[in-house]
Amino acid sequence: MDQDDNHPLFRPAGWRRTVLSSVLGFVYFTPVIWMLLAAIKTRPDALATPPKIFFAPTLEHFRALFTGFTDAGQQVFPTGFQYYIFNSIFIAGTSVLLALGLGLLAAYGFARLPIRGAHWLLFYTLVLRMIPPLTTIIPLYVIFSRLGIGGSYIEIILVYTAFNLPFAVWMLRSFLIELPRAAEEAAWLDGTSRLGVLWKICLPQLRGGIAATAIIAFVFTWNDFLFSQILTGTQTRTIPIAMLRVLGADFGTDWGLFAAAGAIYLAPVLLVAFFLQNQLLRGATFGTVTR
Repeated sequence: MDQDDNHPLFRPAGWRRTVLSSVLGFVYFTPVIWMLLAAIKTRPDALATPPKIFFAPTLEHFRALFTGFTDAGQQVFPTGFQYYIFNSIFIAGTSVLLALGLGLLAAYGFARLPIRGAHWLLFYTLVLRMIPPLTTIIPLYVIFSRLGIGGSYIEIILVYTAFNLPFAVWMLRSFLIELPRAAEEAAWLDGTSRLGVLWKICLPQLRGGIAATAIIAFVFTWNDFLFSQILTGTQTRTIPIAMLRVLGADFGTDWGLFAAAGAIYLAPVLLVAFFLQNQLLRGATFGTVTR
């Protein structure tokens, strides 16, 4: 038997750890369960005290999000929620792809090339990520307004890319450093270019690291409220702004409607994490355990 098979990470979980993990997971997930149940309850059922466990489910709140009217014809929310969903997916997806592409090139340079002052450059990159976003709002707003792109997709995508880029550089650099160089040196001897080595040799081994970096950057962008509130226009608003309008609507707060918006807001993150969970696990444990 391999000696590493005795490592705690590879042992089957006992019943105590299984029960404890299940209880903690249920407690942690309770608010999400409440939100999902409230989304499919009628308004009286959602506000009932004590909460109703058995009820007749309805999709009225989801329909109201996109139509602006309940099944009874009462106006509850301005129409156009589908545009907010598109904006969130487009802005988050584009900014993450740009940050990954640029970050991978920069990370490869820092990990493999003899760059003078590389440590200072990396430190400067980290400092940029640590700057409180609130301190940059006014300068960014003024700069983009004078450039004539205030409130546009270009503006908000560039901002999110800039804030995701330092994180992507540091994450991907750490994964690149862990890769063995033997295959890369062999490819260099065969005349493969630097970009060719990165694309053919390094990239297939970095799928876990790229997935982990992409998910974290996507969640940061998807959940951001500050930049979206200040720097977006009426045509580029994202779902967090739409949910704020639900809470502060002139028609009163409809918690069922708010829960439906939250359920839709949560779905893309869960889907991304579910389909990339294997790659995410590989990225999170990359270089920590040798088996």
